[in-house]
Amino acid sequence: MSGQVTRNEVAAFREVFVIPDGEEANVARVYDLARQDTAGFEDYARRIRRLFGEGAAALPDLIEGLFHIAVADGDYHPEENRFIARVAEIFRLPDHEFLRIRAEFVPGAERDPYEVLGVPHGAPIEEVRAAWRALVRETHPDRLIAHGLPEEAIRLSEKRLVCINQAWERISGKAA
Repeated sequence: MSGQVTRNEVAAFREVFVIPDGEEANVARVYDLARQDTAGFEDYARRIRRLFGEGAAALPDLIEGLFHIAVADGDYHPEENRFIARVAEIFRLPDHEFLRIRAEFVPGAERDPYEVLGVPHGAPIEEVRAAWRALVRETHPDRLIAHGLPEEAIRLSEKRLVCINQAWERISGKAA
């Protein structure tokens, strides 16, 4: 995190996590420690993973809570991303799940390339290529211009096409 815990982040924390009566002082102490230094969080993350169990549904929920808190101040810092990504790694959350959750909370965040192309993880590269080609044909600005769509729709299709091509590049680069 950025070193500064804001009031909005504290309020977001209270929206996500229930603080039992009498525990406010302990939560405040943890926040004060987090504001000074996030060292040691990995041990706590491992304990939480063991507490809930491998693959528990609560672990992605906790990651969602961390994103909710991180963006509460209206900004998402690179340190916050590194912190949450490391917690997700310790929780053994698959990369595509981390990307999906981050895309829900962080404006402009990169999406899971398989989701962008509409194919399942582990799909054969031929299936991925076919999906990419179909989306390129469907989304290409020249096709939309030919159909007489307005300039705003063309600009949106250009952005979508960039996203589609980036997704293909990420997947095909891994397959090479």
